[in-house]
Amino acid sequence: MRLPTVTKLAHLDAIQTRIDHYLTAKLANLASNDEKLLAAMRYGLLIGGKRMRPYLAYMTGEALGAEQSDIDGVAAAIECIHAYSLIHDDLPAMDDDDLRRGQPTCHKAFDEATAILAGDSLQTLAFDIIANHEFSTAVADKRINLLRYLVNAAGYQGMCGGQALDLAATNQPISLAELENLHALKTGALLEAAVIMAAECSSKASENDKQQLAQYAKYIGLAYQVRDDIIDITSTEAELGKPSGSDIAANKSTYPALIGLQGAREKAENLYQQALQALSTLPYNTQNLSDFATFIVCRKH
Repeated sequence: MRLPTVTKLAHLDAIQTRIDHYLTAKLANLASNDEKLLAAMRYGLLIGGKRMRPYLAYMTGEALGAEQSDIDGVAAAIECIHAYSLIHDDLPAMDDDDLRRGQPTCHKAFDEATAILAGDSLQTLAFDIIANHEFSTAVADKRINLLRYLVNAAGYQGMCGGQALDLAATNQPISLAELENLHALKTGALLEAAVIMAAECSSKASENDKQQLAQYAKYIGLAYQVRDDIIDITSTEAELGKPSGSDIAANKSTYPALIGLQGAREKAENLYQQALQALSTLPYNTQNLSDFATFIVCRKH
């Protein structure tokens, strides 16, 4: 099957601008302490990036009629977690990368100790945002639920646990089921949190709606990683903004390594179809979420 093409996501530029303004203001409002650390935090958080997780949160909120100002807090917190994870992933003790988005990684632009502390500080900033964001009255009553979702997605039962499994799988043969579990935690958990936390900000979303959205997020989270694995071996360093073939060089388990490049492409397409099926059961306009799924499996970088 030939997949449709989405070359530009609706509202992406506006959302990138909105979340960048929010995050810039959040850092600017921090009481002055160590200027070097703050500069490293700013570097890691605002160096660029597609803002896919905030986009997913805003589009879910839009579909479900949530207040955009409520989604600001959710999107910003999730992006802080994502930025911290990238800073730490790039460290010599983890993936040992020198480039991120075409720029020196945080520990190269500053130093390893500062990069570790910048990641730590961005992680805690995420929880500070959820704890103190000016949510609407109805959503403020759900603040603990939002914190619970973020904790589960970011910690041992989510992203950190997945990263540990990824490190343990380096130079080790693992099964396809183990690879899927690894990425469901490492990549999928935070994408799922973006959807579920946004749904929590809506008065319309039923428990069944949330379950279907969670399924959608699960499938696009896996598709995102499958596509990443494909891109890693089919794109140039200029397209990636970092060295191509880095997963192969590190002897990591990937979908192309386990099931071949064509098998990986078929896997991404199957996950895409399952994501669309989950959306089809929802009584909302989910076109932008559908387009996001298409973008995930068709992107070049």
